[in-house]
Amino acid sequence: MADLTIDFCGEWYEPSPDGVFSIGREGDLEVDDNPYLHRKFLEVSKYDGIWWLSNAGTMLSATIADAAGGMQAWMAPGARIPLVFSQTNVIFTAGPTTYEFSVHLAAPSFQSLSREEDSAGSTTIGPVVFTESQKALIVALAEPMLRRGGTGFSAIPSSAQAAKRLGWPLTTFNRKLDNVCDKLDRVGVVGLRGGSGKLATNRRARLVEHAVTSHLVIPDDLPLLDTQRGTDDE
Repeated sequence: MADLTIDFCGEWYEPSPDGVFSIGREGDLEVDDNPYLHRKFLEVSKYDGIWWLSNAGTMLSATIADAAGGMQAWMAPGARIPLVFSQTNVIFTAGPTTYEFSVHLAAPSFQSLSREEDSAGSTTIGPVVFTESQKALIVALAEPMLRRGGTGFSAIPSSAQAAKRLGWPLTTFNRKLDNVCDKLDRVGVVGLRGGSGKLATNRRARLVEHAVTSHLVIPDDLPLLDTQRGTDDE
């Protein structure tokens, strides 16, 4: 059995510990013929007995998390992170498309621990509390990924598409999106706010990446799209 394997769209890859395994538009794992994606974006390699994931790109970042959602990191260009869990999920967005693959270790250094479910009516992630309609907004943006149910790729809805899905005016959707991003930004979730030149698409993509990898939203939350349709609880 290989020490490390990668699952993308149900296809499994076995990087060699003696080389560098590249992931991108071209490389050992050819993700997609997407012009927004670097030819070689991520690299997997082994140094001093430890497997590492490196960002070899110049523009794109990736969200990294353990399977339980207890650890999450945002890997910017030039950064690298050790792969120490039995399963590490990697999500990144290039243009309108979000991709996900998982890395599996046969002998992990750390064990993931699941968080207890929050029994309150609102959703709490650390010090962050979301109303039901705010959570529904996140579900609307993450719906393609939540319904996919595995590694692969999907398109993040535009604000107009997500607003229509929820039966909200676009102004209501944008106001709630601002509130959600402000709450997460205040507790240190990076990539949700920036200066001029930061496109709304990037903000939505980062929100979806964070929400899915941290288990802020899960497939069981999809009924919120109907129960919160047309509501405004703020």
